[in-house]
Amino acid sequence: MRYNFEEEDGGRQSEDVEWLPLQHHPVFSTPPDRDRDRDSSTFTVPKNLLAWDGASRLYFWDSYRTCLHRLSVVLGEPDPTSLLAASPSKVLQADVQLNFEVQRISINRNGSTLFLVGLDGLYVMYLYGRTSTKENTIICRTVLVGSEIYFDRNSPIRTLKVCWHPYSDTHLGILSSDSVFRVFDLSLALGQPEQEYYLQPVEPGSLHNATAICPVDFSFGGDHMWDRFSVFVLFSDGSVYILCPVVPFGSVYKWESVLELYSDAHMFGLKSANSKAVINSNLAISWLGATFPELTQKEVHTENVSVLRAQPYALFDAAISLQGPLRKVSHGVEDDSVHPPVCEGRAVSFLYDLVSKDSILVTAWSGGQLQIDALADEVQPIWKVGSPPRVCLDSTDSIVGLAMICESLSSDTSILKLDLPPGHTLWLGHPPPLLRLAIVDLALPRRSGSVLSMFVDPIISERIYCLHDGGIDSVVLHFLPFTNPTRGKEDMMRSPSVHPVLSTFQGEASSATPVSGFLALSDSFGDSWIVGLTPSNECIVVEMETWNTLLPPIIDKADKLIGAEVPKDTDISTIISKELLTGPRVVLLPPSSPHLCSVAADSIEGRSTLHQYFKLFHENYVEYAHKVYFELQHHAPHVKRIIDDQHSRLCKAQQKILEVERKQEKIEDRVEHAVRFHSELEERLQSLRHLPAAHKRSLSKAEREFKSELDRFSGVELDALRSSIGAVNARLKRYAHSPQANRSNEQRQLSVRRKSHVQENEMSLLKALLEKLSVVNSENAKKVKVVESALKCREIGTS
Repeated sequence: MRYNFEEEDGGRQSEDVEWLPLQHHPVFSTPPDRDRDRDSSTFTVPKNLLAWDGASRLYFWDSYRTCLHRLSVVLGEPDPTSLLAASPSKVLQADVQLNFEVQRISINRNGSTLFLVGLDGLYVMYLYGRTSTKENTIICRTVLVGSEIYFDRNSPIRTLKVCWHPYSDTHLGILSSDSVFRVFDLSLALGQPEQEYYLQPVEPGSLHNATAICPVDFSFGGDHMWDRFSVFVLFSDGSVYILCPVVPFGSVYKWESVLELYSDAHMFGLKSANSKAVINSNLAISWLGATFPELTQKEVHTENVSVLRAQPYALFDAAISLQGPLRKVSHGVEDDSVHPPVCEGRAVSFLYDLVSKDSILVTAWSGGQLQIDALADEVQPIWKVGSPPRVCLDSTDSIVGLAMICESLSSDTSILKLDLPPGHTLWLGHPPPLLRLAIVDLALPRRSGSVLSMFVDPIISERIYCLHDGGIDSVVLHFLPFTNPTRGKEDMMRSPSVHPVLSTFQGEASSATPVSGFLALSDSFGDSWIVGLTPSNECIVVEMETWNTLLPPIIDKADKLIGAEVPKDTDISTIISKELLTGPRVVLLPPSSPHLCSVAADSIEGRSTLHQYFKLFHENYVEYAHKVYFELQHHAPHVKRIIDDQHSRLCKAQQKILEVERKQEKIEDRVEHAVRFHSELEERLQSLRHLPAAHKRSLSKAEREFKSELDRFSGVELDALRSSIGAVNARLKRYAHSPQANRSNEQRQLSVRRKSHVQENEMSLLKALLEKLSVVNSENAKKVKVVESALKCREIGTS
């Protein structure tokens, strides 16, 4: 058991270390920062103040003390179901003052760096770059990232999602509200990004709702084909777009994976009969060859190279295309809809999950639904030729940064059919279609307004954890189209199973307490745990089953043919078999002759009869007694375990009853107080009903339409009109005081004198036009006054 080990910060063996269950660790008894919780309650940003390095260190951000706790944890020792943590914990303090509330923390792959992100800041803490140590507190170097772009006082841009790149320890991907995806290299520059991708999901000149082009979330792809070079971006209307290829400079990839893509482009792209496929594959081959130069070197062998490091490169005459929106298809049926009407609200979260051969995309909606789709085709890179990127070079002509505008290309949706041959759409530049797997309704309360966040189980990739205001739910996928395809009509598509893991909902939306921290831990033996953190800094540990999660339901074929139902209690283990409960079999006496009474016991006939009786008695009663004795001996520990369990449950129930009795008086006082408060509210309501404003009628249909038109004016056209009027007035003032204006006035007077011979009918026409123009100006001024008065009334009404 690993109870004593050397700490990396001091190099000395830890002394006086106490191993406690994680949920009972003293760091989780710290009271939360009530003021910050009250301020952050207005925002709908999911919190996650827990992080795990994947081995033996767990990190917890303490909002009350504004410090980071590092806990050494032991999984599955000494009991396979236990989760222990070392006490006291190591305290990591930032060397700068953090003047914002931390909403989420996340650690990189090698466990050396952790970022702290909130609504007003993004800092990176180097966990092993400490400067000094005092009072068991490690002072770590902490720096601000993207201060020149995101957190400037004059900049309204805010970060929407921050995530570590899965193939680099120093690169961060950031999606911001200005529809730009940026990649930062923490080893070189913290203020300026390494790569910038300006997302243009709507074609220029097309009419589209402004809310539909707002980005919401993004996710990096997994270790599968071109997915490892892809970025999936979700927009608020539920549409999903793909950026491919996006590779951080210096990121590391497997040799076999990149070589597979290189060979695939040569085999299927260059040999295609379609010229467009040949052009696209040539671009991909040139990009792969320049990004990974080892692919084109003949002296490099597979046994000598295991990984490849990406070199800075970009096509100088082409920009990456924004592929999408991804459309839904089915077998032989086209569906051009981006999302079905059953999903309510707007898209709030996105998750990419790689399960064997299937790339799963999960979209969470504010109405409490999960839209689960699978990519029906492979992702391939697409460039827009003729749109050169902006490249930044150093003194050696090496690329140190790039920026490009990523526009969506119009694609032919008539090819979205699954029954087409594989080579029909290969390398033609079409975005991969989506195959709808299921739509899961979590049955959240309508008034909750929950923001959902999702995580993948580290052991079972088919299981997805969904966090919301009501707690944590587990969603398990039982059908994957490419990993386990259906073999016939008998194999039906099993819908995902949803199981609540942790519930914090108490009946009303206002009483729901969202989880402020979540982790999914696993060890090498296949055991899995869930660690949750409540807003009151209470830690919850739940052990998750893994061995029987994906087992299909067992149905007897004979019963299936007959149509009989499967009994619900077939899995209940019996303590004593039914044969023993029914007792021994009835002993049937052997046939005896009528002269049996006159036979002597020591005669041959008597001995034979006694032997038969003894044999029957031994077979029925003695063997039955041996069976009873053996089974009772075998089930004695099981019965004892059941009795102990029932006894412990009885003790817990008695303790809960005593607690309920103690709290009964307090509950009665609270009920009386609630009744009095309710009566006071009724009195206030009756008094408010006598006010004049209470008798106002509801708006008519025409008034509602006029109100919506005023809202549109106030949001768009009124601001534009005011800005244009201000600009015209400023230009008019500058022109009136300039010498050119005076000179033009003199020239105009001379021209008027020279043109005194103008006919009277033309003068009258000019006067009429001037009068019409004055009338138009007066009407516009009246409309502006009406709009301003309506806006003032609306502000007074809302206040």
